[in-house]
Parts: sequence; C-alpha cells; structure tokens
Amino acid sequence: MNRILQTDRLAFREMREDDVDHLLKIFTDPIAMKYYPSTKNEEETVRWINWTLNNYRKFGVGLWVVENVHTGEFLGQCGIVPQKIDGEVQMEIGYLFAQEFWGNGYATEAAQACKQYGFEKLKIPTLISLIDPKNKASIKVSERIGMKQKKMIKKRGKLLWIYALQG
Repeated sequence: MNRILQTDRLAFREMREDDVDHLLKIFTDPIAMKYYPSTKNEEETVRWINWTLNNYRKFGVGLWVVENVHTGEFLGQCGIVPQKIDGEVQMEIGYLFAQEFWGNGYATEAAQACKQYGFEKLKIPTLISLIDPKNKASIKVSERIGMKQKKMIKKRGKLLWIYALQG
C-alpha cells in the first residue's frame, strides 16, 4: 500500500474506486452527514471518489482514506482539499470519520498530520477549514491544531466559518 502519511495510530492512502463500501459507512449515516447538504447514495459516492481522484491529478492533493495503522481498518477520510473561495483556490484540511470511531482523537490527529504535511512538505502558505457554525466537534478539531476563526462565507447554499492558519 502506498502511504501518503502515517502517525502513531493512523495510515493515510489515496482513495481508490473500490472504497465505495467504506465511504458509504459515513455517507449513508445521517448523524455523520448532519452538516453536509445530505447523505449520499452509491452513485453519489462514486462521483465523490472521481472528484477526489481528479483533485489528485490536478492539484496533487485531496482527501485520503485514513486507516488504523495496525489493523488496516477503515476509519474515515482526511486530507487537503482544494476549495474555491472568492474566486481563488485555497487549500482546506477536511475530515470526516465513521461515527463508530468518534471520540478517539482520530480527527485531531489526522488534521494535525495534514497540517504538518501541507506546511512542511507541500509549502502551502495558508490552510483553512470550512465549518458549519453549529458543528462544535469540527470547530474544536480546527482550534486544537491552531486554526483561528476568520470570516463567514456562503458556499453550497450554507453559511460556513472559515478557520485558517498560516505556515
């Protein structure tokens, strides 16, 4: 397996077309998807994977599958995602884990690893996270890795906070 990143507990790898069933664990869960526009079916999940694969080709980054480093079990996804904001592409640390693994610190550990990778290896000057104002857990993750609330924008028909950090 080609690992992008690794921490003590987590292994990151590129998403593959055969990750549909893994991702559906998250995308069909209305609680995990509460702050997204909606849950996703299999066809929408395939589109998500293709969008991610295109980000790898076009930008060299995207969401990566996060697995337990010891067992290989699928935990979720986290990575650096290109987002168009005010007509400019900015790089977002995005994360979404299967609900059964919440509360273990995986999102913070994964986001921290992506922050270091983005600043140190990719030399990205600023990293952001787009967060629904009601998503307290994601706000905590972004604050734990040093991000600060900057401004509110409207994207995908929703108001979202931009949290940001400079390298």
